[in-house]
Amino acid sequence: MQKILILDFGSQYTQLIARRVRELNIYCEIHPFNNPPKSVTDYCGVILSGSPSSVRDENAPHPNLEEIKGKMPLLGVCYGSQYLAHYFGGEVLPSKTREYGRAHLSFVNSENILFRGIHENSQVWMSHGDTIARVPENYEIIASTDDVKVAAYQIQGEETFAIQFHPEVYHSTDGTTLLRNFLVDVCGCSQDWTPDSFVESTIDSLKKKLGNDKVVLGLSGGVDSTVAGVLLHKAIGENLTCIFVDNGLLRKDEFEDVLDSYKHMGLNVIGVDAKERFWNALAGESDPETKRKIIGREFIEVFDVEAHKIQDVKWLAQGTIYPDVIESCSVNGPSATIKSHHNVGGLPETMKLKIVEPLNLLFKDEVRRVGRSLNIEPKLLGRHPFPGPGLAIRILSDITPEKVQILQEVDAIFINGLREAGLYDQVWQAGAMLLPVQSVGVMGDERTYENCVALRAVESTDGMTADWVHLPYEFMAMISNKIINQVKGVNRVVYDISSKPPATIEWE
Repeated sequence: MQKILILDFGSQYTQLIARRVRELNIYCEIHPFNNPPKSVTDYCGVILSGSPSSVRDENAPHPNLEEIKGKMPLLGVCYGSQYLAHYFGGEVLPSKTREYGRAHLSFVNSENILFRGIHENSQVWMSHGDTIARVPENYEIIASTDDVKVAAYQIQGEETFAIQFHPEVYHSTDGTTLLRNFLVDVCGCSQDWTPDSFVESTIDSLKKKLGNDKVVLGLSGGVDSTVAGVLLHKAIGENLTCIFVDNGLLRKDEFEDVLDSYKHMGLNVIGVDAKERFWNALAGESDPETKRKIIGREFIEVFDVEAHKIQDVKWLAQGTIYPDVIESCSVNGPSATIKSHHNVGGLPETMKLKIVEPLNLLFKDEVRRVGRSLNIEPKLLGRHPFPGPGLAIRILSDITPEKVQILQEVDAIFINGLREAGLYDQVWQAGAMLLPVQSVGVMGDERTYENCVALRAVESTDGMTADWVHLPYEFMAMISNKIINQVKGVNRVVYDISSKPPATIEWE
């Protein structure tokens, strides 16, 4: 398989570079600059990412390019371009003017293979505090802006290119053209890494890896575990057993609806009603992190009991996707914990199961494309992300069955309303929060003192950043009215208009 290596220097845009490469139907991998693959001979080319560091810093990232530079196609992006200039005889200095945001190319060598089809005045996105003041003698400048003379260069006699801007962001209008020029025309990659090819190769690989072994998979009803389940089912059939646990914190009727959906897909699914167990374990606890840990612990114990009922299981399947893999081996190690997630990867060692992760090469949008290739129904593939701890982290206090029921009713009115209004697919994620706040209201001739709920709907590509959705006022008025009239215990509805960052998508 042809593939591209991306060396990560800690940039916020590194995953975005990978996504753009994948969108061109070319497979790529991200590796930390300080933990590269043992051999680079399997790759068609290498991309050096940006970085929050400066090449002038004492502890600046310093990759070993001995087997790469001058020996195979290489593209330096932002920090990567500064590194190739600074460490090979050029000069990088602090920028005199702030070089952040939109800029336009005032000079372009459109004869150069990297800039074929790209012309002067093309918009690019800058994001850097340093600038390349001087390049070594054998470096040819191939693009400039009014403020940045060395916006791009090629090392003469080498297939080594560098750009000071970010072609991976949408603001760089010809960014995809530039990347295609490098990947296809310079590296010689064929654009054949498609959802269909992934399905075919993955099923073949799973058959060889698993043979006649039995596998157990924890289903959540979400996109990742569903696609993982269908891939495994196509590879090993009845040797796959899926376990779907009702932790009492799912959406209204979700347990029954999801089980019914899987039944029609031919999957062997065991549904476990563990509502009371989870509610009892959570009783009286209001701390968000503690609630998450309790749910994770209880899930592990329930899953362990159910898995032991299946004889001769040798593998545990997980719906791990590529961002999880990247995060676990990032440049600076795993990121600081913002919040804990329960994950079947925490199952007790006594189970002694080997792990199989059929989706660990894919981003979320790729998982959906693979799901479409597998003919999984759009309703399942289009489901909004839902937090592992469920409604427990949308109830901003201790958990009781009564609070869960109130929030389930509110959530159902909101989500069903989005579907009926044709707004559901325009939203990345939506839900309701039950606030630990009561307020005065008037219903009929009586004063009430009841609960307040907050509605949240965001648009995003991958959940890393998000903005609140400008839902129509008429729709919000209808939903608010419906909630207050139909859900006993709620007399006030508010809408969350916070973006991520600084706010997170969930409230806990």
